[in-house]
Amino acid sequence: MPPSPRLVVGNWKMHGLREQSGRLARAVAEGAQSLPDDVRLVLCPPFTQLASVHGIINAEGPATPLHLGAQDCHTTSSGPHTGNISAEMLADLGVRYVILGHSERRQAHGETDFLIRQKVEAAEAAGLIPIVCIGETMQERLEGRTTTVLATQVEGSLTDGFTGILAYEPVWAIGSGTIPPIDELERTLSLLHGLLQSRLKTDDIRVPILYGGSVTPAQAPTIFSIGSLGGVLVGSASLEAESFLRIAEAASFRLTSQSLSGPYRS
Repeated sequence: MPPSPRLVVGNWKMHGLREQSGRLARAVAEGAQSLPDDVRLVLCPPFTQLASVHGIINAEGPATPLHLGAQDCHTTSSGPHTGNISAEMLADLGVRYVILGHSERRQAHGETDFLIRQKVEAAEAAGLIPIVCIGETMQERLEGRTTTVLATQVEGSLTDGFTGILAYEPVWAIGSGTIPPIDELERTLSLLHGLLQSRLKTDDIRVPILYGGSVTPAQAPTIFSIGSLGGVLVGSASLEAESFLRIAEAASFRLTSQSLSGPYRS
């Protein structure tokens, strides 16, 4: 049975006016057409650019490996919540994925596991696929509390019947240009698979785990050498089409195996 497609999710954060976002989305959409079918791309622009980026993606037709994502949603479907966007509103715009619990939301906005779980429930009710972020800070890592922190976040942030995506983003690595040693990352992924099995009370785990934290084209082949990795959550490198597409190429099982006996496609 062929492996499930790997996800390469671009989180544009608070970047991009109309012209810049349109240029970037069109370049990614064009490059995505030459990717093999074992890679799926997701663009998560700011709320203000969702409609225009959806139009660009939609113009590529139903066979495109490119999909639309958002960076957050509210816990309720409507109401007196000035400045917020509901999951239903996102779905209405053609959004398919939504990032929830990103470390920047947890830290800058004080989002708790309980709040994130409510958002997951809202996203699932609207038919969206939640990408739930978890990860430890440098202080927590140095204090040897990584396992406890991740276990608490998995337990508190996910719904009982969660079928979305988990994104492991060590907070200390974001923006640093470094990634955890590969053996440490493998151990963490194994830990997370075990935590998911315990949380969801099933041995049949189909929840993909992404890695997020300074993912660059140079580091991508090393990161994707972990066969069980479900994909990556990309920050700054997703703001340039060439770098984002190079990461996507590294995600392909097919292109990775070809690179062992021939030139790596860039």
